[in-house]
Amino acid sequence: MNASSRMDWNDDVWRSDSPMASEKAFLAGTREQNDELASAALIFAEFLKGFHALRELGPCVTVFGSARFGESHEHYKMARAMGARLAEEGYTVMTGGGPGIMEAANRGARDVGGASIGCNIRLPMEQEPNPYVDRFIEFEHFFVRKAMLVKYSQAFVVMPGGFGTLDEAFETLTLIQTGKVEAFPMVAMGAEYWGRLKNFTEESLVGGGTISRADLDLITTTDSLDEAMALIRAGKKHMAAEQA
Repeated sequence: MNASSRMDWNDDVWRSDSPMASEKAFLAGTREQNDELASAALIFAEFLKGFHALRELGPCVTVFGSARFGESHEHYKMARAMGARLAEEGYTVMTGGGPGIMEAANRGARDVGGASIGCNIRLPMEQEPNPYVDRFIEFEHFFVRKAMLVKYSQAFVVMPGGFGTLDEAFETLTLIQTGKVEAFPMVAMGAEYWGRLKNFTEESLVGGGTISRADLDLITTTDSLDEAMALIRAGKKHMAAEQA
């Protein structure tokens, strides 16, 4: 690689000033072979950065959700309470590291002295790191970041969110459904918010034969922190029994 493509390591923070590092460039279509190899090397380095930063994480739960809710919003308050409950149970709380729901969950963990991790993504707007993370890792590629958010967690909490949250939730569900990851607990918080999507899933997906009715059990929708924590605890006990 030439000087413009060099990778600089500073502890567990990686950055590159090469245009080949951008996900937009990588997904732009067919390019010269050297450009593709340069992107592959940078993507590999980004994976290594994540592995290095998260190698001693311990028990962890990932919280997905929108960046667009302020601290006065009910969903922010619910996510903050969820983060605190998870931390009290001994889990590291991992989020996308940005504002909104992500900030709230990290903040909740910080409120009770728990561990809080942010896997951030570089975006032109709305995605600045929140101040409540103990460790912050920044990624260029969405797919690398999503791999980290899934790889290190033993359960998943889906708070209200938009396209990005749906993408994270459905990709994780697909990995569970197809056996690519263990059948970890997955909880959707906010019954009213997710109600229409649940109806669509039952009527169109199950009704159309594109998923089985048993697949609906892969995710539980609730407003209750107690119910959510009971599901996460049950999943932890199940995993311990499987490994014994």
